[in-house]
Amino acid sequence: MEQPLNKEEPPAFSRLEQIVATLRGVNGCPWDIKQTPVSLKKYLLEECQELAEAIDNGGEKEICEEIGDVLFILTMLVSIFTERHHFTADDVLEEIIAKMIRRHPHVFGDVTLEDEHALRKQWQRIKSQEKQSSKPPLS
Repeated sequence: MEQPLNKEEPPAFSRLEQIVATLRGVNGCPWDIKQTPVSLKKYLLEECQELAEAIDNGGEKEICEEIGDVLFILTMLVSIFTERHHFTADDVLEEIIAKMIRRHPHVFGDVTLEDEHALRKQWQRIKSQEKQSSKPPLS
C-alpha cells in the first residue's frame, strides 16, 4: 500500500542530494568524503553491470534497487562537480532536456519521418552536427 504524500517533505531527488551532501560533509562518512570522479568510475561501471544483469534476470524490485544504486553514484559525481563549482544537477538536467528535445524534432517539432530507418539517420545527423559545433576552432 502506498504511503500518503507528505507535502512538507522535499522531493525524493532533493532528499538524495541532501543525503549525499551529508555523507560528503564535515562530519560525514570518511569513505564518501575521499571519493573523486576517478575513484567512483569503477563503482559506476559495477553498478551499471549489476543493473544490466537485473534487467536480464531480475524482477522489478531488483531492477528498481539497481537503478537506485546507479543514481546514487551519479548523484555523488554531480555533488563532487558542484563542490568544485563546475556544474550542478540542474545544469545536467537542463543539458539532457535540451539534447532530447533537439534530437527529437519528429516529436517536439514539425519533422515527419517515414520509418525507424529515417529516425536513426536523423538522430545520427543531429548528433554529428552537435559534435561539429562543439569542436574548438583549429589554430
